[in-house]
Amino acid sequence: MAIAEVRAFDTLPCCTIADAVANHAKSRPSHAALILNHRRVTWSELDANATRVARGLVASGVKPGDRVSILLPSSIEFVEILLGIQRAGGVIVPLSTLVTGEGLARMIDDSDSVMVFAGTGFEKLLDPFCGQLHQVLSKGFIGVGFETAEWIGYQGWRDCQSTSSLRTKVDLQAPCIIMYSSGTTGTPKGIVHTHYSRNQFAAFTSALFRFTTDATAIVSTPLYSNGTWLTFLPAITNGVPLVLMPKFSPEEFLDLVEHERCTHTFLVPTQFQAILASPTLANRDVRSLRSMVSAGAPLREETKTAVMQRFGPVLFELYGLTEGVGTSISPEEMPAKLGSVGRALFGSEIRIIDEQGKELPSGQAGEIVGYGTGLMRGYHNRPEQTAEAIWLDDHGRTHLRTGDIGKLDEDGFLYILDRKKDMILSGGFNVFPSDIEAVLARHPAIADVTVIGMPDEKWGERAVAVVTPKPGQTPGSADIIEWSNPQLAKHQRLAAVHFRESFPRNALGKVLKRELRATLS
Repeated sequence: MAIAEVRAFDTLPCCTIADAVANHAKSRPSHAALILNHRRVTWSELDANATRVARGLVASGVKPGDRVSILLPSSIEFVEILLGIQRAGGVIVPLSTLVTGEGLARMIDDSDSVMVFAGTGFEKLLDPFCGQLHQVLSKGFIGVGFETAEWIGYQGWRDCQSTSSLRTKVDLQAPCIIMYSSGTTGTPKGIVHTHYSRNQFAAFTSALFRFTTDATAIVSTPLYSNGTWLTFLPAITNGVPLVLMPKFSPEEFLDLVEHERCTHTFLVPTQFQAILASPTLANRDVRSLRSMVSAGAPLREETKTAVMQRFGPVLFELYGLTEGVGTSISPEEMPAKLGSVGRALFGSEIRIIDEQGKELPSGQAGEIVGYGTGLMRGYHNRPEQTAEAIWLDDHGRTHLRTGDIGKLDEDGFLYILDRKKDMILSGGFNVFPSDIEAVLARHPAIADVTVIGMPDEKWGERAVAVVTPKPGQTPGSADIIEWSNPQLAKHQRLAAVHFRESFPRNALGKVLKRELRATLS
């Protein structure tokens, strides 16, 4: 063959998580890939069903780059659909199961999805809006666990497809997934991650959280949430069993840890608190756990201490945004830096800037900006908001403006002070709600607390606490104010205390302060 006829290799070959599943199906076909209740799915079975889904998508007219929405609780079907979309070259659009029908329709339309997979019950939310989703009407609505005149039954649709190998060449910088930031009001932002950024995410979380081939991961948060992928992606890419929990309860979580000898998990702070409060925890065998990751909302110091005392040196805390920057602190570092969320992740950096966009030295508080290999491509169809989120360093590198306020210590460890939009400006002073919350969390009658700023004619804003009492406790507003204000600086002191049985939260347990504030107005 003449040299001129020889083609060069692709310089940036891209392997996807669907490719990883195909490899596991060859190397460990009979090993468990997914575990849900009493059902165990092998790598061979998962790979075959992912291929069926991919072939069904192609037969329905889905082309590489087309968006496909998934509206399901965590389930075996969710995983095989996700993998099938990727294998067909499509873009995954996981939707929150907490959103209203109108909100879901907005996200489906905003993402330009051409197909929708939805679980039983969710058709009732979407049916009133299906006629408006013209792009989806051209390809179809697939019902997982049900079938109607408008919805094609998933199992029959999937099972009539071929399992013969299907491979679609994927561009490294092509969109892999669009994750929506929330869905509580208006149309949330679609955060676009490429195959490259997802592969980087899989690589550094595997190393960071010490995944090995003898691991077993347990997922107790929704698969539509980016935090869940902290354990989902390493488990899939490393070929280890993934235990799925469609709905979290502390007792079932502990049952599964014991029965399946789970080693890795991601939990949000409210889940840690529920597990620590379990009356059976003291008698549970949790020695298999090697990595417990907390993210989504700040983990209070007393909770960190309690987790370390009960589970040993296994706790990691991660601070990060779905947009793709973050920090992590390891079990070995945590005792000496208890209030910190760690240092920048591998391949990334964290800086602090002032209101004018100038970098601040260690010890000074300002907005957190981050740069790294896991950064999003941008917000889907929102160039202006993408541009607003960018801060450029002296070398012209694009950093993400997080909207969070923090500071770095002399060792490069990050301390989160608050969300920029949640910061209270009282009498010309910056008041960080987290500082007040840390004091109130020590009150013997308070189970949970959040602090928000409310308008004040004299001071501009004043701090107001919203409290959930512990069971059997009935503290009064005046009692809490009298207890807490002497421990606070003058500009931090509470103007009022309100009581709630619970707080509005997103899928990862973060309090939705805007919603809470509206109930107090």
